[in-house]
Formats: sequence, C-alpha cells, structure tokens
Amino acid sequence: MIHITDEQIERSLSPIEVQRALNDAFSSLGRDSAALQERIRTEAEGVKLSTLGAVLPQQGYVGAKVYTTIKGQFQFVILLFSAKDGAPLATFDAGAITRLRTAATSVLAAQKMASPEARTLALLGAGQQGAEHARQLSAAFNFEQILLVDQHEPEAKAALLAEQCGLPVIATDTITAVKSAQMIVTASRSTTPLFDGNLIQPGTFIAAIGSSLPYTRELDDTALSRASRIVVDWHQQAIQEAGDLVMADPACLSPAKLQELSAVLVDSEYTVRPDEISIYKSVGIGLQDIAIAGLAYSKIA
Repeated sequence: MIHITDEQIERSLSPIEVQRALNDAFSSLGRDSAALQERIRTEAEGVKLSTLGAVLPQQGYVGAKVYTTIKGQFQFVILLFSAKDGAPLATFDAGAITRLRTAATSVLAAQKMASPEARTLALLGAGQQGAEHARQLSAAFNFEQILLVDQHEPEAKAALLAEQCGLPVIATDTITAVKSAQMIVTASRSTTPLFDGNLIQPGTFIAAIGSSLPYTRELDDTALSRASRIVVDWHQQAIQEAGDLVMADPACLSPAKLQELSAVLVDSEYTVRPDEISIYKSVGIGLQDIAIAGLAYSKIA
C-alpha cells in the first residue's frame, strides 16, 4: 500500500480528467451500479470527525474519506481499496482531491443546466473552492468577465484570478455581481443568505457549494422559489445537510423540482429553457472522493 500526496495529485491530474472520471462515477450511480455511504459526523469539545465513502465496482474501487474539523480548519485522508479483491491500495492526502472534485462536479452540472451563452460569472467567495471554480468554469465556458465578491483582499485576488483564468476579473459588490451574471457561484461560509433572490436574472445558473451544514445557507427562499429545478449531488445527504434546503419554506421545494445530478447526467434528453433559473446545490459526497482517488491511483501507482 502506498501513500499519495497532494503534491502528486496536483502534478498528475488535470481538471478535464477529473471531470471525465466524475461523469463516469455519477453515471454509474444513475444506473444503480454504485453505492454511497452518507457522511457521519462525530464531535466532542469542538473537535469533529467526519467519514463518508462509496463503492464503485465499475471503476474498480471502494473507499472512505475521513477528516477532522478543528476551529474551522479541515484535514483530510482517503483510504482506497480494490473492488475486485478488497485489497488496500493506497492512502491519500485529500485536500487537492476535495478542491478539484467539487469544482469539477459543478462544471458537469453547469454543462447540463447553464446556458452555453453565459458571458459573466459572479463569484461570491474566492477561497480555495471559489478560486478553483473560477479556473475550471472559465475553461469550460466562454466568459467575458468574472465579477468577484470577496471580503478578504479582493483586489489582490482579482488580479491573481485574472492571470490564472485569462480574462478580466473585477472586484465589485454583491448586488452588482448577481444582477449582471448569467452564472453564479456561491462559495462562502455564510450562515445567512448572501443576496435577495429577486436580483437573479432569468436564465441564470447557480452553483451553491459553500454550505454543507443544516444551519447555514447561502440562498434565500425567493431564489429557491424562482428556480424551476434544484439539482443536488445526492438527495439522501442533501436533505439532511444542505441548510439551503433544510431551512427553506417547504413550499419552495416541490418534489418535482428536486432532482439528483446522477439522473440528470444520464438523461440524454435533459434540457433547460433559456429563461429558467436553475440551481445546483452541493454538499459533497463520497462518490466524488473515491472516483478521483481511483483516477489518481491508476496514474501514479
């Protein structure tokens, strides 16, 4: 059994490879050829341990992600096994995998749900996850600009992202960003909605990826009500963890509106009207971690 570091992941995996591996894994789930283990959180005196996992026979891997949360900081490890004989294959630093797989899954959702004519991305939060979303989405769509809203050194972050993404990145306020965008990424740690849902323009796609706790949310009831569809990474986990959904007025969330990403990706006839507001709500699932760990192992071992 080997150990694979974040540095090896960074050198070995491209976003396109990650997106393809995730598409395969979600498609397996959509065809009932994969299974998930939901996240379990255990906490004492401010120290939290979380575990989640997946079984991916078609990809050849099974595994679990284990991580701690202390004072808002995360430390991740992934354990990977063979789905053929159960042999342990590798352990992983999982910071790079977590960042890459979250943004790559948003790209998959956006390619199915967002308008290919989207020209402005509003990025609300430019931490590790937000910045990775900007990089991967700008490579997948023909944006003309990114409007950045960030509380910490926005001008410096805008300059760095402009260099990395190869297009103008303008630091601005939330209202301007939301009203001007055809695609919005919320990548914050906010406990309350970031903006009034009435500001969202028809035809906008939103990837809400910052909140994975039942008592935090980035989107208000108006945004949820105006959305014609809300796609989640996995229904069983989202309805327990996504504060955007848990705290919402149930009237915002008709059963017909909520869909799973795995079903969307395998539906060859899935379409979205040009005037629809659509939301992808992510909390992160073990399928993503194990699929990318398997990809990394196949390239590095």
